[in-house]
Parts: sequence; C-alpha cells; structure tokens
Amino acid sequence: MKSYTFLMILFSVFFVHAQEVAVLKYKGGGDWYSNPTALPNLVKFCNDNIDTNINERTQTVEVGSIDIYQFPFLHMTGHGNVFFSEDDADNLRKYLLSGGFLHIDDNYGMEPYITKELKKVFPNKELIEMPSNHPIFNVAYKFPNGLPKIHEHDGKTPKAMGQFHEDRLILLFTFESDLGDGWEDQEVHNDPENVREKALKMGANIIKYAFEN
Repeated sequence: MKSYTFLMILFSVFFVHAQEVAVLKYKGGGDWYSNPTALPNLVKFCNDNIDTNINERTQTVEVGSIDIYQFPFLHMTGHGNVFFSEDDADNLRKYLLSGGFLHIDDNYGMEPYITKELKKVFPNKELIEMPSNHPIFNVAYKFPNGLPKIHEHDGKTPKAMGQFHEDRLILLFTFESDLGDGWEDQEVHNDPENVREKALKMGANIIKYAFEN
C-alpha cells in the first residue's frame, strides 16, 4: 500500500507539467518497435492542429519500469505475441488506476495475445466496445461512425474496445483499423492523403481525450 501511494504521488507530480508520450516496450517476442515514425508524426500533427505542446522527441519505456509514470499517455503496438510478467501487470495496473492512459493499436495479429495478457492486469474487467457517440470520437474531430478503417487486411469492421475505471476510460484497444500505419511517413505504406488524415485525426482525438480526462 505504501509503495502504491508513493507511485500515485510521483505520478501526480509528473503530470502537473508533463505533456509527454511514449511507446510501450513489452516482452514475448512481438514487434513492439513497429511503425517507428507513427507516434512522432501523430505528436507533430497534434501540436500543429489541436494546440497541444507535446515533446516531439517521443520515448520508449518498458512496461515494468517506474518510468511509465512520467507519461500520461502510452502507445503500444505490434503484430504478434505479448507477455506481461506479474510485476509488469501490477505496474501497468497501478499506472492506469493512478491516472495514466494506454492506447493499444493492433498492427494486425496482436489481438489474441493482448486480450489474454490484459486479464493479468485487470482480471475482473472486460474490453467493452465503444459506442460511436462516445466523446473520444468527437472531442477534436467528428467520427460519427466510430473508428475509421485505415488498412483493409481481411475486410473486417474496425473496432474500438475500452476498459474503464469509475467511468473513466483508462485503456483503448483499436483493431481491424491499423491507425498506426496511417500515422507513419507517407512513403511507408503509400496511403492516400485522405486516409492518412483520417488516421491522424482519430489519433488526435485519442490524445486529446487522454490528456483531458
């Protein structure tokens, strides 16, 4: 209990001044490092368009590290396996309950692994599909139909799933969308500009919502 209280105090001190985001590094062999230009591009878009002042030198932080408490927003992605140790799960749980926000973007193939590992973090919480009228879909830009489809893959409907604590959205899991691919440099996937714009605008909504709630 004492260590948890200390972490909450530490977290609140950092958050008074911090507009920082980071990529979450995890174990299991999955490519946590995929889409290297995605988060920096999203940060620049936010700073240019929605009046944020986020450090554009985005960082990487390990899920089990106390350093996650420096960042009000964490982004996690990959294609494959994810593994959280008990210490990882405990650290991530405390981070989220203390006011942090985690966005997990499935880069196609991550879903069965991350949903299993999230049960270690919150055994009694389910991922709940976000309704299209949730504020995260209109806080900066309007998405009346909910999460946009960026890459087709197998043509399935994009889904945004959330976990809540006391009515606060603490975790957003987006899949069958590939938002992060749309945030990458244009030449990486050769997406049309309107597709990249949709992805960046939805990402800006996520950032803005996380910082304000």
